[in-house]
Amino acid sequence: MTRATLLTITAPTGPREAGSLDTRDAGFVLADFDAPQVRITDLSVTRGDGVFETVAVIAGHPQALEPRLARLAHSAELLDLPSPALDVWRAAVLAGVADYQQRNGGDGELFAKLIYSRGVEGTGAPSGWIFVDEGEDFSTARRGIRVVTLDRGYRHDVAETSPWLLQGAKTLSYAVNRAAQREAVRRGADDVIFVSSDGFALEGPTSNVILLSGNTVRTPQTDQGILAGTTQASVFEFFAARGFDTVYEEIGAAELTSADALWLVSSVRQAAPITALDGQTFPVDAALTDALNDFLLSRTT
Repeated sequence: MTRATLLTITAPTGPREAGSLDTRDAGFVLADFDAPQVRITDLSVTRGDGVFETVAVIAGHPQALEPRLARLAHSAELLDLPSPALDVWRAAVLAGVADYQQRNGGDGELFAKLIYSRGVEGTGAPSGWIFVDEGEDFSTARRGIRVVTLDRGYRHDVAETSPWLLQGAKTLSYAVNRAAQREAVRRGADDVIFVSSDGFALEGPTSNVILLSGNTVRTPQTDQGILAGTTQASVFEFFAARGFDTVYEEIGAAELTSADALWLVSSVRQAAPITALDGQTFPVDAALTDALNDFLLSRTT
């Protein structure tokens, strides 16, 4: 039976003395995954006040680690959290993956989840954890998913008009995203594409939207309160290498129905082709999707 690796980040913003990071003061320690770890007054628990990242780990290699660390820091900045010490977090991810593989073996698909909290209420000291575990079996989703559109309830320019709503930050406050995915199931679907109240396509609860129209591959531009996708960037790299044009732009929700093909892409599930959107059937190019997922799963940067 496999067991996850857990690390407590003891110095999430860096060692007390600049330049002191070494093997004796790594800024993290291995912890018991099955033992109680989090103070009940930690603001990650009581307020969902923190940020996180999930990194796919393929054959022992954390994929797109640097972009995800950068996005962790960006999310922290949007929440006015102290800047995370990325050298500590990077080293902890690598140590966690190595420990998991040493204890469990295998070269399957894993994930590393990084959690950065504002910390125990009243202390002013952030807290953090990383755990590494085996990923789900997404083979079925990579063959196709059914999707519905749901109104997010904000205009597409909400990130500019109301930055305090934290659109575009990867926060721990995921109750709305989970509620949207439950609503999709109630409607006989597998996942969701959010649309803005003024009619623009945005993103999925945990994914970015990719449209293929002729020789052009498009995704909604990220200044609409959309989380910038590192997997989406790799998808553009895949298509650009094959002669497709790649474009970030505002995309009307109605344009989704006229696309030649649609995908939802994310770090662990990778590329899931959409077989139906609000009941409209979409063709799936299985060979193209397989090649795309092979590319995504083989990334080394």
